Amino acid sequence: MNKVDSFLNIVGALNDETRILILNFLSANGETCVCDLQNMLDMKQSRLSRHLKILKDSGFLYVNRKGAWAYYGINNHLTPFHQQAVQAIEELDLRSLPPF
Repeated sequence: MNKVDSFLNIVGALNDETRILILNFLSANGETCVCDLQNMLDMKQSRLSRHLKILKDSGFLYVNRKGAWAYYGINNHLTPFHQQAVQAIEELDLRSLPPF
């Protein structure tokens, strides 16, 4: 993947309110079970899994599997661009987002 494609992949991952909420939550709370994210977002697991895959594939998240459970967290080895994006998300007032 060239630099332009990589950039577009990262920006595309951020182009969704649900993924912004996920990144904000994981940044504040650390590694979290998919089941807890599902309850927090009141979202079907299949839809949530799609969002998590996009964030993981773009380099924002890692997954830690423990038996049948999957836990996601913010990647510890973020690029400077990823770090700036997460920092900007942490500073957002997410109360303005519409409820799910």
